[in-house]
Amino acid sequence: MTRSFVIVGTDTGVGKTVFSAALVGALGAYYWKPVQSGLEEETDSECVARLSGVAPARILAEAWRLKLPASPHISARAEGVEIDLSRLAPPVVDGPLVIETAGGVMVPLTDDALTIDVLARWRLPVILVARTALGTINHSLLTIEALRRRDIPIHGVAFMGDEEKAPQETIARIGAVKQLGRLPRLGMLDRETLRAAFSASFSLTDFT
Repeated sequence: MTRSFVIVGTDTGVGKTVFSAALVGALGAYYWKPVQSGLEEETDSECVARLSGVAPARILAEAWRLKLPASPHISARAEGVEIDLSRLAPPVVDGPLVIETAGGVMVPLTDDALTIDVLARWRLPVILVARTALGTINHSLLTIEALRRRDIPIHGVAFMGDEEKAPQETIARIGAVKQLGRLPRLGMLDRETLRAAFSASFSLTDFT
């Protein structure tokens, strides 16, 4: 049985795109980034395509591509548009689907709607990507609490960075979430090193 997952981060730049690429590659999944803010550098979809190794057809087009690297509602305003939430419906595909949000769950998509409001409508299982570094306990538990208040299912937490057993265990225990694994810092990040690190740190059965 295949699954769909929404990848959220405790913060911007936490590593959720790298984790998404690893999971997409491991599952041979489809990947969808509903809203991309910032087009000057490599986009998240391009990064996942490069690191996952899946066929180009499995990297689905973003619903919104916005030039300014900022919160989506600010990026949209700069272009004189407003994100139409009706266009943010998970695509129907013939296999597992990995959806990556823009930033954290409280990031505004419009002046009146947050990312978490869309997640509450979808009701898809969420994987929280969290740093192991200082500050991760507070950021992670706040995100978990926000998701739980809206009855959004949490599949587990994936950590990024050097191993820090105490904060990782604290988040899992207090947040009552499953530790799925941890991707270490990779000196050289490419398709092969990412695939090997994911295989060594995560169990594929947790995602199928």
